[in-house]
Amino acid sequence: MPRTTAAPPGPGGPAVPVGRDAEDRLLRGLLADLRRGRPALVEVGGPPGIGRSTLLDHAAALATDAGVRVAAAAASPEETCLPHGLAAQLLGQLLPGTTPAGPDLPHDRARPGELCAAFLTAARGRPLLLVVDDVQWADTPSLRGLQALARRLAGVPLMLLTSRNGAAPPGPYDRIEPCPLADGRSVARHVLELPPLSAEAVGRVLADTWPGSVDAAFLAEAVRRLDGNPALLRSVTARFVRHGWPPRTAHLADLAESAAEAVRERTVRTLPLLPGELLGVLRAIAVAGPDCTPGLIEALAPGPRAPGTARALSLLSGTGLLADGPRPALRSGAAARAVLAGLGTEPREELHARAAAWAHRAALSDRAVTRMLLGSGPVGAPWAVAALRRRAAEERAAGRTAGAVRLLERALREPVPEALRVRLLTELATAVLPTAPDAASRHLYRALDPPPGAAGPAPVDPATVRARLRAAELLVARGDFLTPAARIARAAAGAEPGSAEHSGLRALHALAELGRPDPEDGCVPLPAGSWSGRPERAAEAAVAAWLTAQRGEDIGGARALARAALAPEARAHVPPAVRAAAAHALVLSGDTEEARGALDGILVCAARRDARPVAGAALLVTCLAELRGGRDAAASEALDRCEEVMPARLWHPLMAPAPLALRALLDLRRGDADAAARILETPLPPAAEGGLAWAHLLYARGRVRLAAGERDRALADLLECGRRLLARQAANPALLPWRSAAARTRDPDDPLAVRLLAEERRLALRWGSPLALATALAPRPGGAGTPGAAARARGRAAGWRYRQALVALGTAPVTGQLTVDSLLAADRTPAPSAPHPGTPAPAAPRDPRPGSGPASGRSGRARRTPHGVGRGPAPAGPQPPSASGSAGTAPARLTDAEYRVAALAADGLPNRAIAGELAVTPRTVEQHLTKAYRKLGIRGRPQLAAALERTATEEPT
Repeated sequence: MPRTTAAPPGPGGPAVPVGRDAEDRLLRGLLADLRRGRPALVEVGGPPGIGRSTLLDHAAALATDAGVRVAAAAASPEETCLPHGLAAQLLGQLLPGTTPAGPDLPHDRARPGELCAAFLTAARGRPLLLVVDDVQWADTPSLRGLQALARRLAGVPLMLLTSRNGAAPPGPYDRIEPCPLADGRSVARHVLELPPLSAEAVGRVLADTWPGSVDAAFLAEAVRRLDGNPALLRSVTARFVRHGWPPRTAHLADLAESAAEAVRERTVRTLPLLPGELLGVLRAIAVAGPDCTPGLIEALAPGPRAPGTARALSLLSGTGLLADGPRPALRSGAAARAVLAGLGTEPREELHARAAAWAHRAALSDRAVTRMLLGSGPVGAPWAVAALRRRAAEERAAGRTAGAVRLLERALREPVPEALRVRLLTELATAVLPTAPDAASRHLYRALDPPPGAAGPAPVDPATVRARLRAAELLVARGDFLTPAARIARAAAGAEPGSAEHSGLRALHALAELGRPDPEDGCVPLPAGSWSGRPERAAEAAVAAWLTAQRGEDIGGARALARAALAPEARAHVPPAVRAAAAHALVLSGDTEEARGALDGILVCAARRDARPVAGAALLVTCLAELRGGRDAAASEALDRCEEVMPARLWHPLMAPAPLALRALLDLRRGDADAAARILETPLPPAAEGGLAWAHLLYARGRVRLAAGERDRALADLLECGRRLLARQAANPALLPWRSAAARTRDPDDPLAVRLLAEERRLALRWGSPLALATALAPRPGGAGTPGAAARARGRAAGWRYRQALVALGTAPVTGQLTVDSLLAADRTPAPSAPHPGTPAPAAPRDPRPGSGPASGRSGRARRTPHGVGRGPAPAGPQPPSASGSAGTAPARLTDAEYRVAALAADGLPNRAIAGELAVTPRTVEQHLTKAYRKLGIRGRPQLAAALERTATEEPT
C-alpha cells in the first residue's frame, strides 16, 4: 500500500521532526536544486525505530509544498516474492489504473530499462520525487528497475529517496548507486545515517506530551533507557498516557518496565530481518551476556571466523540491538530473552553448556561461568558444581539470597555423589531459611532421605553420615522435632556404631524425642531409663546431662556429664546444638559462668558455619543463664541478638513460644507488666502448643497474670505448665519454679499452696542447685492476702529451712552472685510484702526481747531432709521449755525419720499423703507423729509448725 505523505503545508510549511533539523535543511536544499533540474539520489539508514519513515514522510510533505510531484511506496516482507509489486505502487500514482496484473505494466521478463521508462518520462514533464521506504524488502524486478533508474538520473529532474533498515544490510548486488561514469556534480548523492535523539530532543518530545514540567530525574532516566530511539519513546509515552501516569520520579519503576517491554517488542520485530549467520552471532552474544568476547562468538556461532566475526558485529551495530561499549552485548536482558526465545529448550541449554565450558577453559570468573550454567542442562563436570557453590557463597555473603538459591538449585541438577548432594541440600536450606523456613525444612528432609531411586539399604560412607549429621542438627536446633525423628533414627542406623557421627545422630534423635509434644498429643516421650549408665560418646553425655538436670535427680552426675560433653577434646565430636543442651544443664545446676563460656564457643562455631538455628538456640540458653544470674541487661541483649539472628517467623511452631516467654519475663523483671502482657498477646502459628517452649509460655503468662491480680487465671496457667512438665518427667524446679509461683496465687494457709511449696522445696533440696534453693526457700511475698502476713515476716530470724539448705550450699560450687551469707541475710531481712488489695496490714505483735522472732503465727513451713542433705547440727546449748513441759526440761532430739514426718505434717499433708511421699505405711506415720508430739511437748498437729520453728530459732547460729 502507498505510504501516506505529509499533510498539506500550513502557512509556515511542514513541521520539522524533532531532532532532525540538519536533515531537514539538507532535504530542503536538494528539493530546491531539483526544481532547478538537478537530480539527487538519497538513502536514509538507521536501526529500527530511529525515524526513517518519519523523515521520508517529511520529505514528501516538503516536496508537495514546493510543487514537486511525489510518488511514494513502501516495500513489505509479504510482497517480496510478488514480481513488480513495488513498481506497481509507484506507477499506480503516476499512471492511474496500473496494477501488477494490468496491461500497462511490463511483463516479468522485461528489462530494467523498460521498467523505469515511465518514471523518466514523468520526470521530464515535471520534477518528480520517488520515495521508497524499506527498500530491503523490494521484490527483485522492482529493485533492478530502481537500480537502472539511478544510473539514468543525469540530466533528469528526478530525486530518488530510499530508506533501508540497518538490521538488514544490503548484499553486494542490492545497492542503488548512480552511474559510475557520471560526473559527481551532475547527480547529488547522499547517505543519511540517522543518529539517536539528543537529550534536548527527548525533553522536547516529553514536553509536547505533557505541557507541564517533567522531572529532571525522569528525563535523565528516559534518555538512558530509551537510547534516543523515537519509536521507543513513542511507545513509552503512549503507555504512560494510557495509564494516566505523570512523568514524575515516583514512576521511574514504571518507566523501566515500559522501556524493557518496548525494547523486547522492537527486538522481536527486528529478528526476522537478520540472515541466519547474523542471528547465530546474536544468539552467541545473548548467551555470553556481559562476558562476551570475539573468541566466544567464534566458538559458539556456526559461521563467523575472524575476521568474519568483526564484520558480523559491524553489521549488527546497525540494528540498534547492541549496546555501546568495548564488549559485544545486547541492550537489555529483555532483548536477550527475545533473541533466545526462538530456540527450543534443548538447543538453548546446549548453547549455554558450550559457552560455560569455553568460559571455564578460558579461566573466566565464577560469575561468568555460573551465569552461563544457569541456562544450561547438566554438564556432568565437577568444575560446574564447584563454581556454582563458590558463587552461591559469594551471593549469600553479599545478602543476595535469591541468587544463592538459584545457583544451589542448579547445582543439584548435576550428577553428584551422595555426600555432596546432602551438603548442597543443607546449603540450600541455610540459604532459603530467612525467606521460606518451611521450604528449608523440606530441603533438610531430602538431605536425610536416601537418594532418589535407591533400591534399598546400602552402605553409607562416612562423608555422607557427617553431612546428614549437620542437616539433622539444623532441624533439631530450629525446633523441628516431629517429622525428622524417624529420618534421624534411620541416619543413625546407617552410621558406624561407636563413631562420633553415630553418637551425634543418636544424641540429636534423643533431643528430638525429648522435644516432642505431650503424650496426650499422640507422642510418647523417651522412656525414663533410656539414658541410664554412662554414654558411649560425648554427644550422648550431653543429652544424658540435660535429661538428668531436667528430672532434677543427680546434680553431681549432671555436671560431670555436661562437662564431659563440653571438654575441649570432645568439642570436635559433639554437634554445637547438642553442646547447647549440655550448657543448659550447667545453667540448671547453677554453673552459669561455665555455661556462658561454653555458649560463647557455640556461637562462634555457629557463625562460622552460618547455622542460624544453632545460634538462636544458644542465645536462648544464654538469655536463661543471664536471667538466673540476675543480669537482666545482658539477658535482654542476648534475646535481642536471638531475635536478630532468628526472628520469630523462622522458628518451628514448637519452638516459637520460647522467645516470647523470655521477653515477657524480662519485661516483668523490669516492672513493666503491661508490656509483658502485650508480648504474650502475639499470635502464634498453629501447632505451637505441646512442646517444652509452650510450658515456658504458660509459666510466663501465669506470672504476668499474677502480677495483674488475675489469681485464678494465673493458677490455671501455672498448673497447666506443671502438668506438661511432669508429663515429660521434668520435675526440677530449677527448670521452671511453677509450684512456688502457683502457691502465690493462694493464701498462705491454703492446702494447695502449702502442698506446692512443700513439694518445690523438697525437689529443690534434692537437686541442690543454689539458685533453685534460693527460689524455693525464699519467703513468700504477700500476694497471699492475709492481714498481717507482711508484718509477721519482718524481723524473722534465720529459719530452720535455710539452715537445712546450708549443707547443700556448702558442698555445691557457687558460681553466681549467690552465697551463703547473702542467702542468710535474705532470710533475716526479707523484703516487705504488699497485703491483699483493700486489706490493711496491721503490725504484728513483737516480743520485747531484742532479736526475737514473731510472738505468734506461722511464719514458715518445716521441711523434711532430702537424700544427701542433713537437717543441721544438733542443738549444743540448753533447750527452751516446751509449750507444756516445765522449765528446765528440754525435749529430746527427733530422729531423722520423725523429723521428716513432722516436717511434712507441718506443711499440711495428711497422713496418707505423707505415707505415699515417704513410701511407708500410714501406721508408721502415726507412730512417728506420736513420738514427735511427745518429744516436742505439744498436744497435736496444730502446734507442730510452731514447735519446729521455735526449735530451729533457738538453735545457735
